[in-house]
Amino acid sequence: MKLRTIIPILAFAFLISCNKDKEILNTLNDYNISMESKGYHFGDALNLPNEVTTNAESISISFGDKETSSLVVDPKFFTLGDNAVTFIIKKKGGETLNQDATINVFAKNPEALLKYEIVKEYPHDPKNFVQGFQLEGNIIYESDGQEGSSRILKYALGSTTPIASTNQAEKIFSEGSTIVGDKVFQLTWLDKKGFIYDKNSLQLLSEFPYPNVMGEGWGLTYDGKNLIASDGTKNIYFLNATDPSKMVRYIAVAGNTEAYDQLNELEFHNGFIYANVWQKPIVLKINPANGEVVGKFDFTDIAKKNTTGNDDVLNGIAFKGENMLITGKNWSKIYEVVIK
Repeated sequence: MKLRTIIPILAFAFLISCNKDKEILNTLNDYNISMESKGYHFGDALNLPNEVTTNAESISISFGDKETSSLVVDPKFFTLGDNAVTFIIKKKGGETLNQDATINVFAKNPEALLKYEIVKEYPHDPKNFVQGFQLEGNIIYESDGQEGSSRILKYALGSTTPIASTNQAEKIFSEGSTIVGDKVFQLTWLDKKGFIYDKNSLQLLSEFPYPNVMGEGWGLTYDGKNLIASDGTKNIYFLNATDPSKMVRYIAVAGNTEAYDQLNELEFHNGFIYANVWQKPIVLKINPANGEVVGKFDFTDIAKKNTTGNDDVLNGIAFKGENMLITGKNWSKIYEVVIK
């Protein structure tokens, strides 16, 4: 056969192969897009289209430095919420096709809509841009944000006059805070470090760096063993309370039909993590073992009374016995609610 005859044949075969590859990838992409809103649960199989499986010698999923050939949503590889992955398809002819995708994993059980009733209101200084909020005895410990006005303070519930207060440097933007024994820990937003204070005087004692996995500082609480921090993503990090620069483990957070990010102010109570979602009038009740949202409070009616723009949003959770205290940035009130 002459060369000039062979070349068109090879070109035609190459064109057919390219079109086939494009068809496989388009089919896989359509499937993945259709599953993004529906999502998966742990233990579910990825039922890829026949167009993909019949043309593949093997299919694997890559997660950064991890890879699995099991097309099952395994918690060893996946987290709750969105998972950025790459499908690696090795064709029977030897070629390899790659396609990026997002796989959403949701909690198996629907979260309960938790009911509440306002039983008392307390004054709150509307100048306070609340970032961290906790109650011990009758004393509120509060971290306030904004560059130039960040501080840590404490005051009696029912009063707005500080008992003690320590200001931050002009460029520091304070974030979440929590009590650990005779100390108060406080995060900063962008400075990749936190502060430790004496609980009684609020005198600054020391600083600590964040673990590298945390991009920013948002919320902070304590479960009696570990510090628990959020960084504005879907992740919640458990940090060594003796050395907060070391991460013990982390969880990702999702409900039955929705993944949650921008997790902000945190509170730990009776074995659960409570977290508000920035810019939303909701508080999530989270299982700390696996990140599943087991319940959700909708504080829309309270938020409407206090929110006038983009900044003065719900941001403050504490517990007074079994009742919850909530407030927000620049709110003039703290609300005590009984959980029904």
